[in-house]
Amino acid sequence: MTDIKAVVRVEHPDIVLTKTVTHDQSSKVESVLEAGTDPTSGKFFYRIQSSDFRQFEDGLRNDHTIGEFERVIETRDEKAIYSFEYTDEAKIISPIISTANGIILDMKNDRNGWILTVWMPDRTNLAPLWDYAEQNDIDIDLLRVNEYASLGNTDAGLTDSQREALLVALEIGYFEDPRNATLSEVAANLDISQPAASGLLRRGTKRLIISSLMDDSEKPD
Repeated sequence: MTDIKAVVRVEHPDIVLTKTVTHDQSSKVESVLEAGTDPTSGKFFYRIQSSDFRQFEDGLRNDHTIGEFERVIETRDEKAIYSFEYTDEAKIISPIISTANGIILDMKNDRNGWILTVWMPDRTNLAPLWDYAEQNDIDIDLLRVNEYASLGNTDAGLTDSQREALLVALEIGYFEDPRNATLSEVAANLDISQPAASGLLRRGTKRLIISSLMDDSEKPD
């Protein structure tokens, strides 16, 4: 069995934030994967770049997939972090990927569509995503897929502790959207402190991204 990294493009007007990025064509949206550790909060965090945040927020107010929103952090380089609450009308891809034992490594908008980079334990785990897309009239394209030796057989640069933390977090639902486990629950399962668990997950995810997403010429020394 081999792990895969697949890059997929999906498009549908009901996918969360699609109407907003259509309204503000200057906006660039990326998910903040490590934010929102409370699975009951109902809040989801994104890193936004826009030349006009007033126009972006006008789009949010008229976006049927978004309920409450808040600009949490703003920087000087036309970037900000927002928290959003989804409405029941929103189509959300991440739970389908989580149910298939996958992890979203990256998510960003591409005009009116969305580019998802996902890790899956096997190519066959992509099937539920295609089934969901067909059932919901979502346009979906597989842009590329790379196969790797299974994480059970190679460390991908991970330490034993990082691998254990990632697998425990996956098993108890930390990577699901919305999350079914908090960071403190991951820490409790590992019998370590919450900051230590956060560090293992952060560094482990970074190593997976470097191993899976970057060409050899791009990898840091």
